[in-house]
Amino acid sequence: MASQKKAGALLGYANILVKNLVNLIYVPLLLHFLGQGDYGVFQMTNSVVFALTLLSAGFYGSYVRFYMRERAAGCPGNGLGVRRLNGMFLLVYLTVAVLCLIGCGVMVLNVHALFSGGLTAQEINLARALLMVMGVNIAVTMLSTPFDSYIVAHERFVFQQSRQLFTALAQPFLAVLLLWLGMGAVGVACAQLTISTILLVWNIAFATRKLSMRFTFHGLEWSLFKAVAIFSFWIFLNQIFDLVNNNVPNFLLGAMASSTAVAVFAIAVQIRNIFFSMSTTMSNVFTPQINRIVAESDNNTVLTQLMTRVGRYQMIIFWYLFGGFIVLGRYFVHIWAGDVNADAYWLCLIMVLPVMVPLTQNTGIEIQRAKNRHKTRSLIYILTSVIDIVISVLLIPSLGYWATAIGYVASIALGTGLFMNWYYHTRIGLDMVYFWKHQLPTILLALAVVVVCLLGGLMLPVSSIPTFLVWGIIYTLLFGAGALKVSLTTGEREKIVNRLHRKATK
Repeated sequence: MASQKKAGALLGYANILVKNLVNLIYVPLLLHFLGQGDYGVFQMTNSVVFALTLLSAGFYGSYVRFYMRERAAGCPGNGLGVRRLNGMFLLVYLTVAVLCLIGCGVMVLNVHALFSGGLTAQEINLARALLMVMGVNIAVTMLSTPFDSYIVAHERFVFQQSRQLFTALAQPFLAVLLLWLGMGAVGVACAQLTISTILLVWNIAFATRKLSMRFTFHGLEWSLFKAVAIFSFWIFLNQIFDLVNNNVPNFLLGAMASSTAVAVFAIAVQIRNIFFSMSTTMSNVFTPQINRIVAESDNNTVLTQLMTRVGRYQMIIFWYLFGGFIVLGRYFVHIWAGDVNADAYWLCLIMVLPVMVPLTQNTGIEIQRAKNRHKTRSLIYILTSVIDIVISVLLIPSLGYWATAIGYVASIALGTGLFMNWYYHTRIGLDMVYFWKHQLPTILLALAVVVVCLLGGLMLPVSSIPTFLVWGIIYTLLFGAGALKVSLTTGEREKIVNRLHRKATK
């Protein structure tokens, strides 16, 4: 499984690289074919439909924990306990898929009432068509979830990441083809649905044939469902927080501002999501290991060391990307999304800096869940979500998308920043002083490199492709050399140097 973990993480980062390279072409093509208005409607509708995923009530995040509990109790992979768990999850997600379709139908019937304040009549008709296609897509995605969870529990990260790589390449290709054929935003939604259907078939085949996933629907225990439901409920509250922070702003901007405001904000969010994907790719492969440690020993020292080690790698990646965006981002947004979306650069800077904390500590989320200690986090996150909504609603009429950025920063800083670090340290038993002591060198290094590059940019501004590349290389060399010196341990440094030496001698 160690090889699966390592290969899965490497494939995950390859995934992100491919996805971002594809987006360099894909997003400008979407803006070209759709225009800023229709692009904004597409992003807003996608955010609204995504809200239907709340109907899963957090069950996805609970499967691995209960699977590991069954295995720790001595149940074999195809034992009755696992088969009943599989059967229960399949029934749950079948129900969720149906509810998604019903919920989407309700929104289709009430689309005018939802968006008449910010969209034109033509944009409302487009939103109606998109809601229908995207609703079916969400239902298909829900049906795929039990099989996906089973694959993750078996730590088959290579398959999981290979599937995502296929999605990153196939979906934009199909979408652009349908755009070229004149299907517009509806064509993009149809492309998403097609790929989701292929993935559903792929997941089912791999889980049932390769991993021998089996289901038992007889003798399902109410006590098991109750335990899973209670555990999942608190994950559900976390999902509300994520939904508010990631999707509600698009809805509010569409309802209270305009489709163009949605488009600018959506560009910033897409860039912000790169940081999320880089972080979660690494931490996700440790989810089964964390649940196994908690189930077998619940050793806080081991968990702290694991969280710190993973967090240190995530901090290096985060600051390499964020520092690079500070130095190069204005020109990047200019050539990628156009001057009409120039404010996306500043929106991204405002929203990304505070997420440094949760993105380097997301293994802590899995530790909480494995310990069944995630209730308080959920309640606090709901409170900060309310703060986010209140700030956005009050300030959007006067500040537009700046209001949504302010609300987001407030919720992140209060919830995942201040409160969660206190909670990890005092209630979960993780040594957060130890954690931050090992992260500080990377932060100081990054700030120093960014300052040097920004001062250099005053003499040689980033205003063309050649200067963009020059400063990209300079920044990478400075950061890489510094990280090698101050961010890595002696053992990690020697390992990298020896590996480079072996390759050089070959």
